[in-house]
Amino acid sequence: MKSLVRWGTTLGLVGSTLLATAIAGIDPVNALPEQQIKQKLDNIPVWLITNPQGLPLSRPLPEQNGKKTTGSVTGVYMSQQEAQAFISELQTVKDKDPKITQMVKSLQATPVPLGVIFQQVQKTKNEPNRLLFAFKPIDKEVKGAMDLLKKNGEQVKQFRSVPVFIVRFAPDKSYVPIKLGDQKAEQEVVPLFFSMQDANNLLNQVKPKFPKADIQVVDVDGILNTLQEKSDPWLDKVVFFPNPEARQYIQKLPKETPSSAPAKKK
Repeated sequence: MKSLVRWGTTLGLVGSTLLATAIAGIDPVNALPEQQIKQKLDNIPVWLITNPQGLPLSRPLPEQNGKKTTGSVTGVYMSQQEAQAFISELQTVKDKDPKITQMVKSLQATPVPLGVIFQQVQKTKNEPNRLLFAFKPIDKEVKGAMDLLKKNGEQVKQFRSVPVFIVRFAPDKSYVPIKLGDQKAEQEVVPLFFSMQDANNLLNQVKPKFPKADIQVVDVDGILNTLQEKSDPWLDKVVFFPNPEARQYIQKLPKETPSSAPAKKK
């Protein structure tokens, strides 16, 4: 996890390239510090479609009420496979302009910590010519979220954001915490899952003692709004858990190595 965080902050993509995003635009009031929220999100890799220089593929914002808008939008994928599939689809389309054809051939799925994108939102949310990010949730997770909401009697035609799954002791009870770390540095956290299967795994462990336990479906925008607006103590314990595909990516990152010690004098 730490490797992802450290590596992400050095991407050439970060900085003036990322101008803004549509995650949220609320000024914090008695809430978690911005840096603390960023750290919580840094464990989650997302993928942008970029050229080799790290510039994201974007398109102008559509007109609103017949008026031209400034700024542009780019996709943020929760799945590397789905980002790569979109690139492959683009590359099958023939274009008469050889420059565009060459540009499309060079596109790549570039991983970025979600915390980095969140930070850029806060820095540039008031800039008119900003780059907005349209999140592309994993299709399977959206379907699972909608099925669960319908099962609970909610009328849902479309889930417009990235679903997050939280296990509760009961619909009117608190969220189920888990313990992370070894016995000496063990800490209690409230897990927020980007995978419904991960939430189901925890639910199955809780059900024998708490038969009314269930899974609450929320969207990532709502979670970020809560972190920015509220000051409830339990929010300090919130930890985001990447989906299985993202975990596999993290596991393949280079392991941290201790800094080389100075040579001993002979």
